[in-house]
Amino acid sequence: MAAWTEDELHRVDAAQEIDIAPVRRNGALRRPTPIWIVRAGDDLYVRAAYEANKGWHGVARTSGQARISITGFERDVSIEDADEAVLDQVDAAYRQKYGGYASIVDSITDAEHRVTTLRLAPREAG
Repeated sequence: MAAWTEDELHRVDAAQEIDIAPVRRNGALRRPTPIWIVRAGDDLYVRAAYEANKGWHGVARTSGQARISITGFERDVSIEDADEAVLDQVDAAYRQKYGGYASIVDSITDAEHRVTTLRLAPREAG
């Protein structure tokens, strides 16, 4: 399995949002949706801000694939449910990165939203 490069991790750390375009059942990309993303260790994580399995989140969980992009960087990723053992680290990463948005961070780190956590892994090119 591919690993994130230090450059990619730094770009994501510096980005306020990324665009995620999950792969639909027919193989086409869904329209990109801007979302928050955090790093815990050398892994990247996202959460649904609203309901689990709806919109981009539902398509991403179903296909297990997406394309993420920020200025100057685009990568195809594999998507899997996050291991429960990492959820506290992901909460801390959201609080550190987005602490200026306290009410949203409080919401996205509650029990209902923690279970929507997805781990993004870079896919091999080709």
